Parts: sequence; C-alpha cells; structure tokens
Amino acid sequence: MRFRLRSMTISARLGATGLVAALGMGLVASALHLRHHYEKRDGAPGLTLDDITAAYRGLEAPSRFVAALRRGHPDDLPAAERDALLAWLASERITEDYDSLDLGDDAPAEVIARSCLSCHSRSASPPADQARAKDLPLDYFDDVKKIAFARSVPATPREIVLMSMHAHAPALATMSVAIGAMGLATAFPRRLVGALIGAAGLALAADLACWLLARVWAPAVQVIVGAGFVYNAATALLLALILIELWRPLTASEKKGGTT
Repeated sequence: MRFRLRSMTISARLGATGLVAALGMGLVASALHLRHHYEKRDGAPGLTLDDITAAYRGLEAPSRFVAALRRGHPDDLPAAERDALLAWLASERITEDYDSLDLGDDAPAEVIARSCLSCHSRSASPPADQARAKDLPLDYFDDVKKIAFARSVPATPREIVLMSMHAHAPALATMSVAIGAMGLATAFPRRLVGALIGAAGLALAADLACWLLARVWAPAVQVIVGAGFVYNAATALLLALILIELWRPLTASEKKGGTT
C-alpha cells in the first residue's frame, strides 16, 4: 500500500501538524500583508482593483468626484451647477476656488453644501439606498480634496518587481512542491488532490508572469487577482486535507496489512 501520513508515529504527526499550521498562518499573514501594502496605492481607503492596477501597471484615472458627476450623480443636480463643478475640477485652482468669496453662492463649497451634504455628511441621515454615502463625507475641504484630484500613480519600478519575483518564485514553488507531496500521501482521491495541485501550480505561474505582463497588457491585472485567489484557495484546501489525513484513524485493513 502507499505511504500514508497517518501511518507515521505520533511525534512525527505532531510535528507535521505544526508545519501545516505554520503554512496556514503564513497564507493568512500574506493576505493581510498584501492588503496593508496595497490598499492606499490609489489614494483611497480600502483595497480595490485600482490599488492592484496602480502597483503593477500604474494608474491614470480622473478624480472620483468627476466620475460621479459625469455618470449623473446626484440625479437632481441642476445642469448649470454640474457644469460649474466640472469646470472647477478641471481647473488648476481647485484649492483656491473651493470657497471663493468672488463666486458667492456659485462657489463649489456652496454647491456641495446645497446638493451633497444631505447624504454625504457625518451628521446626515441618507435614504436606505444611499446609506453608504456617509462613508464618504464632504463636510470640509479636507474631505473633498480626497476625491477632487485626478489620480496618477506610477507602477512599481521593474527592478523592484524582478527583485520580488526573485524572492517569491522559488520560495512559493518549493513550498507548493512540499504541500503537493504531502497531499499525495493522503487517502483522498488522487483526482481531487491532483486537481488542487494542478490548479495551484498553474495559478502561481500565471500570477507571477502577469506581474510583468501587466505593464503592456491591461487584463493581466485581473489575472493577478484571479490567479492569486485560486492559488491560495487550492493551497488552503490541500492543507486542510493534509491536516485531516494526519489525524484520521487507520482503517481496519490498514491496521491489518500495514502501510509502506
């Protein structure tokens, strides 16, 4: 019969369990590190696709305020005021003209107060379908400037990307080989284990390759996100199978015939 992880001595299984736990903690730590490392690349809070795009491809995007106005938000904003806000945001005097006395009631600060603060305010009570508006308050210019300026973020220098690949590719590949070998030493169906190993290997290769391809091929950013998810999910499932195998009791036939 094939060698099974659960046929090892108790001390060996305890040690292997510790290694599996360490690998699992490493996956969690890696995910948390990526979130903290990338979440502010685009100048906005929270990890989004724009953060990943900024890191691997660079980001050139209009301000979030401009994007909202152009898609018709808010829908009851008079056309003249919408055009005035867009002209202000396209100018080089965003800071200077925000609450300009010369503009009077047409100053951006006044328009925002009239048309936006009913939802986008710390003290607002927006309707249920606009509840998330409070997460983007516009009470003060310090709030407004976070979404007023266009975003231009250069990609991570190629030399740094190559340095990161130099460290990550051998380490992740070697770890995956070890996890795959342990997975094949379980009693779970080989098709299942093989599918997980195949998914992890192909996803890892695609992820790493797209670190460089993203500079010349925009969809590579989506591949990085998708492949990263597949790699981590497949690896986590393999670790779960290995952990189950380590502590699953031997069957009667295995006790009788032994394992090799």
